[in-house]
Amino acid sequence: MSENQLLTLAINAVDDKRAENIVALDMRGISPIADYFVVCHGNSEKQVQAIAFELKKVVQERGIEIQRLEGYDQARWVLLDLGDVVIHVFHKDDRLYYNLEKLWGDAPTIEIEKVLG
Repeated sequence: MSENQLLTLAINAVDDKRAENIVALDMRGISPIADYFVVCHGNSEKQVQAIAFELKKVVQERGIEIQRLEGYDQARWVLLDLGDVVIHVFHKDDRLYYNLEKLWGDAPTIEIEKVLG
């Protein structure tokens, strides 16, 4: 699966669980960690877990290895590392605090509407 297909798969999965304010950052040439970051949030711990669980289920059904999954039990900031794409699922309050979009402000954003079709 190409990195663009993986990005689309991840965005669709979090969108299916009503993740809010989905932002995709093009990290190529900016960070060696991943080519893309997806940042989104839920309004409760249960919603954060539901978003992360759905993403995990969808990628595993397609045989994609999750290289790292952190923060699921606390459900304040769940990180799912899919290699070329890293997804950050925040609780709304924690997203405001960490403000990754500002931290990585040099990264171009990808129009989510084009990805969702």
